[in-house]
Amino acid sequence: MKKPTTPFPTSGYFGPGYFCNRQEEMEVLVRNIKGGHSTTLVALRRMGKTALIHHLFNHLKSDYLGIYVDILPTESMHDLLNSLATSVANLHVEESKPGAKVWKFLKSLRPVVSYDALSGSPNLSFNLTPEEGLLTIEGIFGFLEKQSKPVILAIDEFQQILNYPEKKADAWLRSRIQSLKNVLFIFSGSQQHLMNELFTDPSRPFYRSTQFLKLDRIRRQQYLDFIAAKFEESAKKINTKNIESILDWTNGWTYYVQLLCNRVFLSSDEVVPPGLWKEEAMRLLKEQEYVFYAYRDVLTVPQWNLLKAMAREGYVESPTSNELITRYQLGNPSTVLRSLKSLLKKEIIYRELDAEGKPYYGVYDVLFSRWIGN
Repeated sequence: MKKPTTPFPTSGYFGPGYFCNRQEEMEVLVRNIKGGHSTTLVALRRMGKTALIHHLFNHLKSDYLGIYVDILPTESMHDLLNSLATSVANLHVEESKPGAKVWKFLKSLRPVVSYDALSGSPNLSFNLTPEEGLLTIEGIFGFLEKQSKPVILAIDEFQQILNYPEKKADAWLRSRIQSLKNVLFIFSGSQQHLMNELFTDPSRPFYRSTQFLKLDRIRRQQYLDFIAAKFEESAKKINTKNIESILDWTNGWTYYVQLLCNRVFLSSDEVVPPGLWKEEAMRLLKEQEYVFYAYRDVLTVPQWNLLKAMAREGYVESPTSNELITRYQLGNPSTVLRSLKSLLKKEIIYRELDAEGKPYYGVYDVLFSRWIGN
């Protein structure tokens, strides 16, 4: 497996040595898989759910065949077909014995095959009528059902199907997969309220069809120990207080922890200076200023003001409260509601549910929140 340049990669999965803990979540997923249960996995973006899925695949690779499909870029069932077929095509190289079987099947479906200019990986697309496309998806499911190993098919950002123009796309999909015995699913998503709608609403086809797992932040002490160990393995010393400051500044959000540790690691020698983490944090904010100013250019004044208010607050339970509106001069509740809906649609902010099922809102970009607060 390819080795990253630092112990703190910010994208991709490089094996267990670069993966921090998630033992409890892994135990739940493995138990579900071995028990024959599909899983709904929910986590905010950049919290590490994709890495967790690939870590699961790596852990079970001797007994299961893992396939990962990200459908966030898709806009229709036709796009879903293309993404699914491409993921299946990338299971094995065509020259291998298993790969020859996969490609023989895929080529029988008459796809248009192109190759990524950078990675060389194949991309498949189809010129089919909608009815033919659905039949082809069924054909791929049937092919997976016949594999010698059980298949784990992870569909990431599954809530995207709610945006498809095809009516009742989830109903069609549910009807086709419920009879599969050799294929288990992980339906993962970053919008908890939409995933809840799909899997906990009695009127929806996927109601109570899976086990549910919420992925939160990595426990602080576990992450602290992991970071210290990775520096030590590379003959570098970092003070515990520095690690605690990194975790505080990034709010424990996996991607941002990795990003800042990555920068500190590359900028340090044998001993990490106490103030280096803050210097790197400020550099990150300076580098991102162009992006942050772009937010202001594409948002209306009320949207921008609400975004600033939420960034400074950290979490907001009631965006239309008189206290928040007065403190940040946000106008009236109806204006705030319109801005809130727009920011949610643009996915600049997120809506989550706490342990008691009460909604709260936050800003996706931790760096933006820190920039606003400076």
